[in-house]
Amino acid sequence: MEQTYLEIGTIVNTHGVRGELKLLPKDVDGSVLAACETFYVDGRAVRPRFPRVHKGCLLFRIDGVPDLDAALPYKGKVVSAHRSDLALPEGVYLPAELLGMAVLDAETGERLGVIGEVMAYPGHDVYLVRGEKEFMVPAVPAFIAEIDLPADTMKIHVWEGLI
Repeated sequence: MEQTYLEIGTIVNTHGVRGELKLLPKDVDGSVLAACETFYVDGRAVRPRFPRVHKGCLLFRIDGVPDLDAALPYKGKVVSAHRSDLALPEGVYLPAELLGMAVLDAETGERLGVIGEVMAYPGHDVYLVRGEKEFMVPAVPAFIAEIDLPADTMKIHVWEGLI
């Protein structure tokens, strides 16, 4: 399902004494988040100032947070971003966008189930499809024929022994 706002991480701590926040990214690289112009914290839009990637996290400041004391209440808050603000490469999707998506056989159009889980592995992600039978599909072009976010469908090539 095409989602407007996506969870991109959690503010895990403050950094320094000047009110910088430390965001632990979820399913997206910190450099992609550094390019975002607006984040949403508790449904409120905030503009990240001076964003930079540091040890896998994104450090940034926001207006109205001048020091450590003002930054502490943000610790533990979930941060979201508008999908259109994320400069993801073509064909790259966040796991939250794929969960619940209908999985279809690319050749027959038969509905095989829905994506129940996206598992991250070093080589590539693997989609757990839940239907009449539960099976896993590697997230590689040999198996994935098409992903259509607006239609909320993924077409896969079914190989012998896959299901």
